[in-house]
Amino acid sequence: MLKTKRLLLSTALILASSAAYSATTAEEAAKLGDSLTPIGAEKAANSSGSIPAWKGGLATSTDRYTNPFASEKPLFTITAANAGQYKDNLTPGQLAMLERYKDSFSIPVYPTHRTAALPDHIYTAAKANATSTMLTDGGNGLKDFTTAIPFPIPSNGLEVIWNHMTRYRGGALERTFVQVPVQANGSYTAVKINEKMSWPSALEDGADPQKDQNILFYFVQEVKAPSRLTGNVLLVHETMNQITQPRQAWTYNAGQRRVRRAPQIAYDAPGTASDGQRTTDNLDLFNGAPDRYDWNLVGKQEVYIPYNSFKLADRGLKYEDILQPGHMNPEHTRYELHRVWKVEATLKEGERHIYAKRTFYIDEDSWQIAIVDHYDGRGELWRVAEAHQFQYRDANVPWLVAETLYDLQSGRYLVGSLTNEEGEGFDFTKRFSHKNFTPQAIRRLGK
Repeated sequence: MLKTKRLLLSTALILASSAAYSATTAEEAAKLGDSLTPIGAEKAANSSGSIPAWKGGLATSTDRYTNPFASEKPLFTITAANAGQYKDNLTPGQLAMLERYKDSFSIPVYPTHRTAALPDHIYTAAKANATSTMLTDGGNGLKDFTTAIPFPIPSNGLEVIWNHMTRYRGGALERTFVQVPVQANGSYTAVKINEKMSWPSALEDGADPQKDQNILFYFVQEVKAPSRLTGNVLLVHETMNQITQPRQAWTYNAGQRRVRRAPQIAYDAPGTASDGQRTTDNLDLFNGAPDRYDWNLVGKQEVYIPYNSFKLADRGLKYEDILQPGHMNPEHTRYELHRVWKVEATLKEGERHIYAKRTFYIDEDSWQIAIVDHYDGRGELWRVAEAHQFQYRDANVPWLVAETLYDLQSGRYLVGSLTNEEGEGFDFTKRFSHKNFTPQAIRRLGK
């Protein structure tokens, strides 16, 4: 098994991280679908076979929540007592969690299954992007990009993070979930949220060549419970290049009954209904403009990351079964060994953000950020984020069933995207029009 510090990228690829922002050559792009998966992961197994070859991912099925790996048992469980034995495949944040919660936190490791699968049109788009898409404006925008995954063969850290931000999430969807700020003693009040999202290409009235030219997606977030927050609505027009055209955001405040522009919904502004436990750009483990950080592509590693989280998605579970003091209940989590891209983001001189450094571990098969270690201004590890990944087989969408943000200093944590008590939770069949994403629309929702 490879040590965590040992990089799997060639020296040439690492040196390319500082090169000009250019598209991939046709010769390199020919590897997509051959030695690489259609979106750029290494198709082959690792040398030990503990990471198998990718063979197309999990087959499509209408039976979304049935666990295809229900009969499997953990290969082993990592605890504070034996963490040293496995530290080469753990992140500093995971090791810190094991140390802080010696008696309760653990990492159950299961056989690895490379289940990520996407629709064929995404594979086609990724291959086209490989030879055409380029970073613009110092890495803050995209040129000649279509649909998803602009850089399936990335050469620098910015390209990797753009793959995460533009990865395929169904084209359009509606989801109802809970976000839960959990106090150090385990007490919590769940916040129920409804979200609608659409990428311009999935709009019923079609993409507007002028209006949507710089739009990545449209987004509406409505708080449904508890009653003290009900009626608050957020509307976002997420722009690709947020330097030339900042993110456009509006809020409807139920108490004031007014729609207001909200330019502060960005960077380290407090996230919606999070009790101050996350920043705006913590949602989805990272979102928004990347301009405040320098992004360094370190290389690839093999890391135990949350994966195939069917147990955590079980519709028989209640939130009280999952949430406990300090962290989620490990009985319901699943970790597997996967190859990840490691990217270090360091705050630029003269810029401000509560996180001075962030280290990202991005799943090679889906471009979903799997783990993030966040450091404060003193250089101390502060928060650890995890995405508990899940293949939505009915829509060919690898996404998540829970995202967590653990505060190592306060003992509090935040869990988002839980849907166990919310019916289907995610609906990828919904379609919307431009009129669903206007200030007038959120005023109607608020009322």
